[in-house]
Amino acid sequence: MELGADKLYKGRKIRGFCHLSTGQEAVAVGIEHAISKEDRLITAYRSHGFTHMRGGTIRSIIGELLGRRDGIAHGKGGSMHMYSKSFYGGNGIVGANVPLGTGIAFAQQYGETGNVTINLYGDGAANQGQVHESFNMAKLWNLPVIFGCENNKYGMGTSADRASAMTEYYKRGHYIPGLRVDGMDVLAVFAEVKYGRDFVKKGNGPLVYEYVTYRYAGHSMSDPGIAYRSREELQKNRANDPLTNLKMRLVDWGIMTEDEAKAIEKEVKRIINEEVKQAEQMPAPEATLDILFEDIYVPGSEPAQRRGRTVDETRY
Repeated sequence: MELGADKLYKGRKIRGFCHLSTGQEAVAVGIEHAISKEDRLITAYRSHGFTHMRGGTIRSIIGELLGRRDGIAHGKGGSMHMYSKSFYGGNGIVGANVPLGTGIAFAQQYGETGNVTINLYGDGAANQGQVHESFNMAKLWNLPVIFGCENNKYGMGTSADRASAMTEYYKRGHYIPGLRVDGMDVLAVFAEVKYGRDFVKKGNGPLVYEYVTYRYAGHSMSDPGIAYRSREELQKNRANDPLTNLKMRLVDWGIMTEDEAKAIEKEVKRIINEEVKQAEQMPAPEATLDILFEDIYVPGSEPAQRRGRTVDETRY
């Protein structure tokens, strides 16, 4: 799906921001299989994979990137603002989703739902003040939340070593227990999140996880991703690819054969090509004020007038 988006962006069909998560697939997949659909998840910039894992179709995600009416946010959100049931985005302001996720966990505790919140942010956001304020509040109230730093080694074009005085992000909670997880190993992510979910559900309070991973692409599609790191570094990390690692294990363990793995990859490519084709055929949103103001207010709560840029554009 991400490679399909990459191709569309380079073909100038996707405009604006586009943050790909190639290399980080194990984090989204491992987390999803360790939690329930009733658990909540909120993340930051790199949200495409999580959107798909939380139930968004490939077609609706690509359609959103293309700005189409049938995109998952009606073409109004783009790369960083996709939502589905139990998934609260994709957020474009660095670190701003962390207090939101803490509030979601408080609502779960208050409503006695018995569920947890997965609250993710990047290494570039780890030094933000609101992250640590959220830690404090979550521990004071023993909220059912697993904070997770996706450490892909770079915040935009700045390495973690240059940005953080202490790069052991799982220790940043101080008074909150932390774990460092191999974010390139889907089974490790699955096992650790399953354990953490059980721990938090028992009323033990929050956890701070660090998923050590790596993004192959740049910060966004406008960033080639090679000005601040060497090609040798990229090749070294690609050798630890989460998809290839899992495939090799499944073959070694006799769960599937090489031919079966190749057949799966071929079918996945076919599905992606078909979904991209369908997304490209989606209509664009109509250029009307009704569409513009849609989803701002809960239906029935709209104000009597909505002010435009000028007096003449005020609508009643």
